[in-house]
Amino acid sequence: MPELLIELFSEEIPARMQARAAEDFCGLLFKALAPLMTTAPRPLFGPRRIAAVGEMAARAETAGKEERGPRLGAPDAALEGFLRKHNATRADLQEEGQFWVLARPGAVIEAPALIAERLPPLLRAFPWPKSMRWGTSGFAWVRPLQRILCVFDGAVVPFALAEGGDAVHGLASGTLTEGHRIMAGTAPFAVRGLDDYIAGLRERRVVADPAERERLIETGIAQLAAAEGLEVVPDRGLLAEVAGLVEWPVPLLGSIDAAFMDLPPEVMRTTMRVNQRYFSMCTPDGHAAARFALVSNIIPADGGAAIIAGNERVLRARLSDARFFWDQDRKQSLEEFLPKLESVVFHAKLGTQGERVRRLEKLAALIAPQVGADPVLAARAAKLAKADLASGMVGEFPELQGVMGRYYALPRGRNPGEDPRVAEAIGAHYRPMGPGDAVPTEPVAVAVALADKLDQLAGFFDQDEKPTGSGDPYALRRSALGVIRIVRENSLRIRLGEILWHAVQAARTSSMDVLVDQASGLRTQLQQTTGIEQDSTGVVRSGRPYEAVRDEILDFLFDRLRVQLRSEGARHDLVAAVFGATPDDDLTRLLARAAALENMLATADGANLLAAYKRAANILRIENRKDGPHTGAVAPALLSPGAEQTLAGAVAAVSQAVAGHLGSEEFQAAMAMLATLRAPVDDFFQAVVVNDPDPELRRNRLRLLAALCATTDTVADFSKIEG
Repeated sequence: MPELLIELFSEEIPARMQARAAEDFCGLLFKALAPLMTTAPRPLFGPRRIAAVGEMAARAETAGKEERGPRLGAPDAALEGFLRKHNATRADLQEEGQFWVLARPGAVIEAPALIAERLPPLLRAFPWPKSMRWGTSGFAWVRPLQRILCVFDGAVVPFALAEGGDAVHGLASGTLTEGHRIMAGTAPFAVRGLDDYIAGLRERRVVADPAERERLIETGIAQLAAAEGLEVVPDRGLLAEVAGLVEWPVPLLGSIDAAFMDLPPEVMRTTMRVNQRYFSMCTPDGHAAARFALVSNIIPADGGAAIIAGNERVLRARLSDARFFWDQDRKQSLEEFLPKLESVVFHAKLGTQGERVRRLEKLAALIAPQVGADPVLAARAAKLAKADLASGMVGEFPELQGVMGRYYALPRGRNPGEDPRVAEAIGAHYRPMGPGDAVPTEPVAVAVALADKLDQLAGFFDQDEKPTGSGDPYALRRSALGVIRIVRENSLRIRLGEILWHAVQAARTSSMDVLVDQASGLRTQLQQTTGIEQDSTGVVRSGRPYEAVRDEILDFLFDRLRVQLRSEGARHDLVAAVFGATPDDDLTRLLARAAALENMLATADGANLLAAYKRAANILRIENRKDGPHTGAVAPALLSPGAEQTLAGAVAAVSQAVAGHLGSEEFQAAMAMLATLRAPVDDFFQAVVVNDPDPELRRNRLRLLAALCATTDTVADFSKIEG
């Protein structure tokens, strides 16, 4: 099948935008050329180019179709309107039965014509996050667009971006592109296809494939490190970013001045990564090494000596700045930073960081006994957890929040520092920061990490600042997943509902204080602008009950749990079924019940019981619409001997046994007992007609089915189980 190659060549594109732009371009191209393109094109991108390559048919013929018009003898106005709508004449019409019919022949679509028609509007409306205009044209691109290469089946597809009176800088498609700006100059070269393109760029010192550039960088710096007996600190994000900064990667190794090696390794790594895009090195035992890797975009004539020396000078200056912040911050204790938090706004509706710290203290102390932590230490760690936000180092490098707090809490000189568990909790309370980050495991750290995330959820949900669609400005989904991971991976037994109730109450109190300050305590202004009222004692209250907010957060947490289980390939529907039967704020217990239910459904008895339940539920749903609900006690005198009496006895016995097992959290035993209903249920449906002509017998049998469903529903809502 013929090949299509399109390249958009411009000034340097920010590395963070390249991959998304290339994916967007391929997606839009596939949609625009759908009549002839069956699979999405492959993206290629780099610092100065976004490209797409794929296969598409040279031509296609669309099927003809007929449009039925007005009846024969209809008014002329109706017929003329039909013809205008379809841009046709009376000669195009034919009679079929009682109607005029317009026969439309199929059209032939030629690939070059389709490309030339669809590409200009696609490029003019391309969705860059940020774009610019240059010269007098109204055309916008991320950086000035210089060339458009468009080749189909070895030949150029001619089109121009000009629109109306806007010449768009004279931009038009062609067969030319350029290689490396420095090592190949600005002389363009012609391209007739992908092979020409890849080979021509490589000859001119450009690696077109971003994945290949990443491999070259990764293997190159790994080889340099191994030659020194060192290892590279893994950083996939930095690797992808650097691959978007260079067209011809040349890894080099530099040295760090020994005078800076006593700085915390996180400080050195952050300084090198954020400011200079350097890769950090470490020894095999994990200690920071006095070496760093950089990636040049040219092949240096001197083997890189001048480039390395220049970068070492820059790094010394950067590390000197870090040294200054490190030395200045350590002149005071961590606790002495706290007063500054009173003027740092956490959120306009939720007060300052100082107010938030006081909430965290109470919440961490409340959580501590439930996770095996000392409440005093948990409160102390929560009090100091945000103190480093006022430090010079975190002001310069926000990525180090928590990390620096831990260092500043450790003993130094005459400062005895904090309890080691407090210091570790300060350093770990933001974790997990993402799916690959470890969760805190030490009890004090667990208490503070949970307090931090639950306070955030409580405050923003109470202010109705919830995630919507793909928008989540306060990272509440990440907070919820953090809570879930901490609970799951530590097998915690905590009462989330109780903790959230207190968290909402504390957040509400802070927000009320903020509103009173903003409104100068005037009741009328509070009511008019916020909907908040003051009671007779002057206490500001919201009309929304704490329980409603708490339940909303719990639902959000369980939705995130189901998402996480789905991503793991686990049975998320079973969690929904168990939660639907008995809403439970103990995630560990909930998951244990779901696991026991999964084990039961994996057996023949469990699978057949599920099928029988759904049959019974369907019968009840239909009959309840007629004259239900069919609830109440089953009349023993109306039970026929055999299968009906056996099922009634089994339901009564199993119901009592299951309740006992669930009360003692013997979930496997409860499921095993429930599975014993399979045989009597099967016998019942084989031997008994539920809708008996006798109304009393029918009602009694429907009540028996209702009792069966009620028994299973004490374990799980079987209607929510898939399959």
